[in-house]
Amino acid sequence: MFRQKVESLRDVLLRNLREQGLETPLLQKRLVEAWPQVVGPVIARYTLNTYIYNQTLYVRLSNPALRSDLSMMRTELVKKLNDVAGQQIIVDIRFN
Repeated sequence: MFRQKVESLRDVLLRNLREQGLETPLLQKRLVEAWPQVVGPVIARYTLNTYIYNQTLYVRLSNPALRSDLSMMRTELVKKLNDVAGQQIIVDIRFN
């Protein structure tokens, strides 16, 4: 007798990504792309570069005053960015 195992396409794709080791890079990319959405358009305008290395998001800003203001909001930003990604991807943010 033929037996069917029904899985959603989302589950199949996520399992496949995880098996190939591509799930984490995909989530990291999603988190970096969410930076302008989380901080807003004004702060995003002063952002020069963002990347993740060793679970730390590095953000290069062109405004030193903004850098110090965002440093005080670091834990809140980490929480918001991880919520957008759906998992804990970063544990810290460094502003350059």
